[in-house]
Amino acid sequence: MAKLEIKNVGFSYDGETDVLDNINLSVEAGELVCVLGTSGCGKSTLFNIISGLNKPDRGSVSLDGEDITGKAGKISYMLQKDLLLPYRTIEFNAALPLIIKGENKKSAIKKVQPLFGRFGLEGTQKKYPAELSGGMRQRAALLRTYMFSDNVALLDEPFSALDTLTRGDIHRWYISMMEEINLTTIFVTHDIDEAILLSDRICIMRGKPGTFTDEIVIEKKRPRPADFNLTEEFLGYKRLILEKLR
Repeated sequence: MAKLEIKNVGFSYDGETDVLDNINLSVEAGELVCVLGTSGCGKSTLFNIISGLNKPDRGSVSLDGEDITGKAGKISYMLQKDLLLPYRTIEFNAALPLIIKGENKKSAIKKVQPLFGRFGLEGTQKKYPAELSGGMRQRAALLRTYMFSDNVALLDEPFSALDTLTRGDIHRWYISMMEEINLTTIFVTHDIDEAILLSDRICIMRGKPGTFTDEIVIEKKRPRPADFNLTEEFLGYKRLILEKLR
C-alpha cells in the first residue's frame, strides 16, 4: 500500500474554471517526490488539497489507506518562509504544533527536546529566531513541521531563500535526516538542479488546468555524490526536463 495516494483530483475556485484536472500521484513511504512546473499551473493549490486546507471538487486523498480528503491536520505543510514566531524561543516554536493541539506548554517542550540533536539544533533551544542563521532557522522550521505530523511533509520551495553554499549543506542534511526517520516528502521547486539532486521522482506539472504530464525517475541512488551536478548523467536529466517543460 502506498503511503499517500491522490486519485483523479480536480478543483476549481469558482465552480466553472478548473485549476486542477485529473491529478493522480502515488508516493511510497520514505520516498522524495518533486513537483516541478511553471508558475500558475496549480502546484500550491495541489498542496492545499493534499494538506486538507481545500477540498477537491472530485477525487480523493488517502494516507495509509485512510481517506483524508478535506481533513486538515493529517499531513504537515511547510511554506517557503520559515514563519517562526520572532519573540518566542526556538524550543517553543518547535513545540507549537503540540501546543496548538491542546498539550500543556511544559510537556510539549519536553517532548521536542530529544529531537534537537537529530535536527542539528542542539544548543539553540533558548535562542530566538533572529539569533540563528538562515540555514538553522530552516532546520527549526522543519522540526516544527515534523512535530505537526511525522507521516508526510509537504515542502513548498523550502530552500529557495538560502544562499548556494548553505542550500547545499541543508540538502545533504535533509536527505540524511529523512532517511534516518523514514520521512516521506513531496516538495515543490522551480529549481531544476535542486529537483534532480534531491528527488527519487520528478512529476512535471503543466497547463491550465494543471495536470501531471510527465514523470522522470532519477536512477542515481541517494545520497548522491557532491559532484553529481557536474556529471553527464545529471546534464542528461536536465536536458530531458527542459524539453518536457517546453
